[in-house]
Amino acid sequence: MPSPLDNLVATGKLHAEPAAQAEIDGLLRSGGVRIADAEKSSNSLESRFDLAYNAAHAFALAALRHRGYRSDNRYLVFQVLAHTVGLSNVEWRVLDGAHKKRNLTEYEGVTDIDEALVDATIRVAREVERRVRALGAVSA
Repeated sequence: MPSPLDNLVATGKLHAEPAAQAEIDGLLRSGGVRIADAEKSSNSLESRFDLAYNAAHAFALAALRHRGYRSDNRYLVFQVLAHTVGLSNVEWRVLDGAHKKRNLTEYEGVTDIDEALVDATIRVAREVERRVRALGAVSA
C-alpha cells in the first residue's frame, strides 16, 4: 500500500527526490539560527514571530527532504509533518495558525501578533527540530 507521501507524489503535490545530507544540514542550521533569535525577548514580537515561523518551515522542510521528497508548496511541508516526523494534529494546528497569520501579515499588512502565538510557534518548531535530529543521518 502506498504511503500518504507517495499518494501526494502521484497527484503531483510532492516530488520524490533523493535526500541530500548537506541540504538537510543547511536547513537545520538555518532553522537553528532563526529559532535562537526568535527566543530572544529583546527582538520585537513581529520579528520573533517571523523568525519562529521561518525556523519551523526550515525544520519541516528538512523532515520532508530526509524522507526523500520535495514540495513546491510552502504550506504542504507543515501538513505532512504527521507523516514525516509523527507530529500530532494539535501541534500541527499551531503551525497551521502561524501560517495563516504569516499570510495575513505578508499579504494584507495585518500585524496583530501576540505572545501566545509566538511562544506556541517556538515550542512546536523546537519539537519538529528535535524529531528531525532524531531521524539521524540520511542513509546512503
